[in-house]
Amino acid sequence: MKLLQMNTMACDGSDVFWTWILWLLGAFILGLILGWLLKQIFGGAAAAEPAQTYKEDLTKIEGIGEKIQGLLYKAKINNYADLSAASQETLQKILSDAGPQYLVHKPYTWAAQASLANSGQWEELEKWQDMLKGGI
Repeated sequence: MKLLQMNTMACDGSDVFWTWILWLLGAFILGLILGWLLKQIFGGAAAAEPAQTYKEDLTKIEGIGEKIQGLLYKAKINNYADLSAASQETLQKILSDAGPQYLVHKPYTWAAQASLANSGQWEELEKWQDMLKGGI
């Protein structure tokens, strides 16, 4: 049984076990604090959220009014980049989940229009919108 016993005495006869435990605990806590600070400074929050979180006026897209814009904002589609990346099925699901009054709206061209708006091709978008009726 003597083999399992650990000697925690220093050369001068003092017990160093608790000293080492406190040093290790302090280093662990310091590591946690430094990790949290580095995550805050260097974008831990940016990795959790999309890079673009600003809201743009989506009513400039033919077929989107104030109420549909509110539905899109609620679904975290806040700008032209988000709208251009959204699939037609996703947009249709947002409309169908909002109720039967939104089923008459067809988001067939919304992503393409948003792509033009996102790239700043406003004249091209305006020409296209002159041919569209309600986004179709």
